[in-house]
Amino acid sequence: MSAAALVVALVVTFLAASIQGVVGMGFALVSVPILALIDPSLAPVPQLLVTMPLTLTMAWRERRHVDVSGIGWIVAGRIPGAIIGVALLAVATQTTLDVTIAVIVLLAVAIVASGYHVRRTPTTELGAGTLAGVSGMVASIGGPPLALLYSRDDGPTRRSNLAVVFSLGLVVTLTTRLATGNLSWQDAAVALVLFPAVILGYLASLRFKNRVPQRSARIAILVLSVAGALGLLVRAIL
Repeated sequence: MSAAALVVALVVTFLAASIQGVVGMGFALVSVPILALIDPSLAPVPQLLVTMPLTLTMAWRERRHVDVSGIGWIVAGRIPGAIIGVALLAVATQTTLDVTIAVIVLLAVAIVASGYHVRRTPTTELGAGTLAGVSGMVASIGGPPLALLYSRDDGPTRRSNLAVVFSLGLVVTLTTRLATGNLSWQDAAVALVLFPAVILGYLASLRFKNRVPQRSARIAILVLSVAGALGLLVRAIL
């Protein structure tokens, strides 16, 4: 990897962490397609590793606003979702992964942009958890299905609940990857290199989380995500 590619990767990771800290989601949605386009070794697995301390910190920061109802059903859905995701990884080539990640990102963008809201019930929570488990395992992007459940909550409640759900879901995903041999030392090394940018992005979000309009942050997520997804599709085609 060239020095220029590494600098771009660190900048993208910083921006993604800042957005996650402000909105409550968006880290993988922004970073995975762009970093996978720069170098396949940069994504999607390292994002799982660097996101864990970020989501745990956010959950602690917003702990007073956590609503635990329904979290159990969501996490329960992550387990079959992770198993399905492992099965998909077993047959995927790099081109297939590029296309899969791009399609997941574009579908996620459509979900976020639609503003659609799903009423929280045990059925919808289990379903959203399963979808998040599949997309989280394959592309490290598990946020959009869960965002549908919390789209009408205020900023602190949405950030806190998503942080708790992401943290528990990441435990399921990482454990499953480790048990099935889909987690390598190279992934850990890349995550370690990117982690300082995550810390700086989180610290930046502390200053701007109540200043940046939520609408502007969502637009930034959508634009960056679509650009990265289209780039992956072009690479897969060529």
